[in-house]
Order: sequence, then structure tokens, then C-alpha cells
Amino acid sequence: MKTKILSGIACVLLGFFSSCDSNNNDENEPNPTLSLTSEDVSIESKIDVAIDDVVFIVEDQYSAQQNSPNKSISTLKGFLPTCAAITTVLADGVWTRTIDFGTEGCLLPNGNIVKGKIIITFSSNFTSPVRTISYTFIDFYHNNKLLQGNKTIAYELKSTTLLTEVHPVMTFSVDMKITFDDGRIYARTGTKTKETVEGYGTPLIWDDNVFLVTGNSTTVLPDGEVIAKNITTPLRYVMSCNLPFPVSGIVSITKNDSEGILNFGNGTCDNLASLTINGITTEIVLQK
Repeated sequence: MKTKILSGIACVLLGFFSSCDSNNNDENEPNPTLSLTSEDVSIESKIDVAIDDVVFIVEDQYSAQQNSPNKSISTLKGFLPTCAAITTVLADGVWTRTIDFGTEGCLLPNGNIVKGKIIITFSSNFTSPVRTISYTFIDFYHNNKLLQGNKTIAYELKSTTLLTEVHPVMTFSVDMKITFDDGRIYARTGTKTKETVEGYGTPLIWDDNVFLVTGNSTTVLPDGEVIAKNITTPLRYVMSCNLPFPVSGIVSITKNDSEGILNFGNGTCDNLASLTINGITTEIVLQK
């Protein structure tokens, strides 16, 4: 009791100079967790790379089956490494291709490690104007991140504002849960369009493909905060680079009232980009 009384007197005597409240932070001070940071962008990059690889795998396998000479079981090609095992079944006009990357980890050409299974299904009618490709995961990990979600992709051949010549265009929604190896869970939603603007004339060769990607996404962080992204200049992916990052393009990123601009450069095959937040630009190393 004596200690409490003395403490109270001290508070009165020092009241003009400081607060005795142990939590004396200025309420007007900005909370760093509410503003966009380079760490946020790093996490977004890891999620982007995982989702992009899944779409590359799905398109690769659809193209392999579509262009198989006898429309039967096709061999591995392009994006998939030899450690991936494929099981192909045709039943009632529907192809089901199961890609099994094993449980130990399988190295993709772009340096990412995957394990588990992706199951891809699509119709055997390859002449339909719009074709639907569905995929699902079974214990699928990308660089030790668990991916969960069942998705569909709309595939069609058409002319667009990015390329007047008729070319493959894939439009897909993103609604996925990503669990990092430390237990943090991120929820990603959004819409993307991926156009093959080079290399579509040689469907069984992967390395000559070039893609342009547009769209937007929203990520809910483990603490409930939200990051929104919008591709303002199409992202360009060059498969001959053997890197999981675009070589050019610009993305606008917002978190609360904080906004950043991520610029992937002028076409050089590298893992670098420039990030501008609050007028300050820094070079960052993209994460996968």
C-alpha cells in the first residue's frame, strides 16, 4: 500500500511533464503495420510466383494434350521437369491429367520447388470457341507454401488490343488460400488474363513463349489488413529467361492510404524491380 501511495504522489508531481501511463504512444503517430512496406511487396511476390507457376503448369499440360499427334497420352514437355509423373485418363469425353511431383520436391526449370499433385480436367472437344480447364490440388506445395483452392480457366483463341493476330488467351479468377511454412495464412482473390503473344505457333516448344498478363488482385493478410494490386502496364513474361518474374510491366499497390508502384524494368532477364513508396524509389530483389 505504501508503494502505491508514493507512486500516486509521484504521478501528481510529474503530471505536468509526463504521463504515468505506461502506454504513452502518440495516438497520431502512424502505425507502420498499416502502411505499405517492402516486406509486404516481398510476400506478394512469393504469392504471385506460386500462382503463376500453377497456371503455367495447367496451360502446359492442356497444350500438350491438345497438340498430341494422336490425341492420346502425350509425353512430358516444356515447362515440366522429368521428376514429374503424369497419369492421363479419357472418360466420357473428358481428359483428366494428374501431375504428381512427389513428396520430396521437384525442381521446375525456373528454380522453384513443388511437391504434391495437381489434377487438371478438360473436354476432348478442342474445337470449341471457349474451352474450360479445371484444376484442383492434393497436398500441393510451392516453395514450402501450401496452396488450396479449386479453379477454372477459360481458354480461347481470339484477337485483342494487345495483339490483333488471333492467339491463345486464358482468363481466370483467383480464389486461393496460401499457408506459409511458419503457419501464416493469406487469402488471395482476383482476376487475371494471360495472353500468349509469341511462341503460340510452336505449341510443343515452351522456351519460345512470351506472355502478357493483365488484371487485379486482393490479398487479406493474417492480421486482417488488405493489399490491393492493379496491373497498369501489362506484365511481360519471357520463358527463355527461366525466371519466375516478369521482365517488364508496372503494378499499382495499395494498403490503406499508402500506395506504391512496382516497376519490373525494361525487359532484362533478372530478379530486380524498382519500388516507389511515398515518392521514394528503391531497387528490390524479387522473392519466390
